[in-house]
Amino acid sequence: MISCLTCDSNQLDYPCSEKVSAEIVAEAIASLVEKTHYEGKSLEDLIKEVLAEDQILDQVQRRWLSKIVTQAWKSLAD
Repeated sequence: MISCLTCDSNQLDYPCSEKVSAEIVAEAIASLVEKTHYEGKSLEDLIKEVLAEDQILDQVQRRWLSKIVTQAWKSLAD
């Protein structure tokens, strides 16, 4: 299970008590890929967004996520 985060006053550093399953994370990634594709954006556009600096993931995690998103994009394109 993966700890989730909640937004409190636009801050993303407050962990919540609930857990998120791997299935929910996979569904979220698939939905993101489908939405991006539907909006006419490319895989490169999506990867650029995933790799952008943020307060949640570090650089290693963003690169790992970009690989997962790429795999999802390719599998949904089939």
